[in-house]
Amino acid sequence: MTESEHALEAATHDVELYNVEINDDTLVAPVDGRIQYRIANVGEVLPAGGHVFAMLDTSYVYMDIYLPTDAAGKVRYGADARIVVDAYPKVAIPAKVLFIATQAQFTPKTVETQTERDKLMFRIRVRIDTDWLRGRTDAVSSGLPGVAYVLTDAATKWPASLQGTVTPQGTATPQGTATQ
Repeated sequence: MTESEHALEAATHDVELYNVEINDDTLVAPVDGRIQYRIANVGEVLPAGGHVFAMLDTSYVYMDIYLPTDAAGKVRYGADARIVVDAYPKVAIPAKVLFIATQAQFTPKTVETQTERDKLMFRIRVRIDTDWLRGRTDAVSSGLPGVAYVLTDAATKWPASLQGTVTPQGTATPQGTATQ
């Protein structure tokens, strides 16, 4: 091998080493989303698995609502829902019921009378449709207050103001605060 071939081989090896170091030093998010704020500052030493940024997962946006016993008992898993956040009061965002609590979240000290049982509240989670979110992720914010409507009767239709981008049927039960 000539001296120039050795120099080329050494330079190629250096390039490969630099590429490995760049890949090792590159931050990769576990999901698609948007950075909310920085946790660690430039130059800080972090432990393994340390967090650098707080990130909003824009593919999983939901609202937790709390319904009294009589309304919660009518809600079914997978039922159509609509979310209307205060920031966009004329937009009915299509969603589905993702979770229904099996136990009351707010229970009075004793549940002996009908009026005390009426105070029981069950947590329901409605998740925004991921197809609807595509192309709208810049508008997603965490913690926005609003109202969620859940279908409880398939015999009635959504009012015109809650039609959203799909046309499901049923009556609506309002409640809620948006959460991410």
